[in-house]
Amino acid sequence: MIEAARDLFPGGVNSPVRAYRAVGQDPPALARGRGGHVWDAEGREYVDWVGAFGPLVAGHAHPEVVAAVERALAAGGPFGVTTEAEVRLARLVRERMPSIERLRFCTSGTEAAMSAVRLARAATGRRLLVKFEGAYHGHADALMTGPDLMAVPYNDLEAVAALPLDEAAAVIVEPVAGNVGVVPPAPDFLPGLRRLCDRHGCLLVFDEVITGFRVAPGGAQERYGVRPDLTVLGKIVGGGLPVGAYGGRAELMDLVAPAGPVYQAGTLAGHPAVMAAGEATLRLLDEAAYRRLEQLGSALEEGLRAVGRVERVGSMLTVFLEDEAAFAAFHRRLRERGVLIPPSQWECWFVSLAHTEEDVQRTLEAAAG
Repeated sequence: MIEAARDLFPGGVNSPVRAYRAVGQDPPALARGRGGHVWDAEGREYVDWVGAFGPLVAGHAHPEVVAAVERALAAGGPFGVTTEAEVRLARLVRERMPSIERLRFCTSGTEAAMSAVRLARAATGRRLLVKFEGAYHGHADALMTGPDLMAVPYNDLEAVAALPLDEAAAVIVEPVAGNVGVVPPAPDFLPGLRRLCDRHGCLLVFDEVITGFRVAPGGAQERYGVRPDLTVLGKIVGGGLPVGAYGGRAELMDLVAPAGPVYQAGTLAGHPAVMAAGEATLRLLDEAAYRRLEQLGSALEEGLRAVGRVERVGSMLTVFLEDEAAFAAFHRRLRERGVLIPPSQWECWFVSLAHTEEDVQRTLEAAAG
């Protein structure tokens, strides 16, 4: 299977984070998943802490999510017009994230990030984008190079303040860094960004593709009490199906076509099956669900401290080992013992509602060597 994939796809994968080069292995060919577990093509079972890199907060094939998608597919569509499903999910998003007065669904977090940056540039009449080293915002930062893009270390407010923010359209930030492993924000980092953006007339954009609805019901902006101008969403808001969204203050979003001049469109945006999966997932995430995620995440963190340094925010965590070789050996040991984790120590592990105390214990026993 892997050899066939190499013949068909660049590097044998459809996203570079799925490659196992960093751990010196071939990736498994996974065939199915249920709850907190997956099975490969040979039938071997693994505890799954990858969770599709974040969206499966309810676990694989949650019955309520599956039923919602089946109903949506049986009803036909997509339709090329607004549907009730889009309205219902948008209302849930706005209820949980009051900073999002209006939003636009699209089909990926990359598309949402690019669209949010274009909107910020149109709203401010400026071109400069400020981001943080190691962060990934899809093609939004990859396509803006040279004088249009400046990157500074995460959690370094002084470095941000030293930039020409009067020329910046936006500061875009993962409120909890996730693409360099989990790095929580320093206590004054996000409030400080808010103050700097207000002072210099640039927009604060939270990329909550990873943190949205995972670290709190209203995402990182609720957890840390900082209100961005624009928010980028993905992953959980689609319940595991391809999705993206961006939103913010009404006067900003009303610059998006057809209300305004910033053109952005998508044939499959707001697909009924995706909206159904997202709605079903968000409705599962009540207060008891977040208590459960915190309980499991805390138990996993405590046990893994015997292996290396662990950083965790809610149900996302990373184990940092001394070097890449140590991590590769750790990854191989876990995989051999039926535990699947991301193939890089710079990626997050994700806890789901479907995981159990037994899954945590099995993982800690495998990690112990």
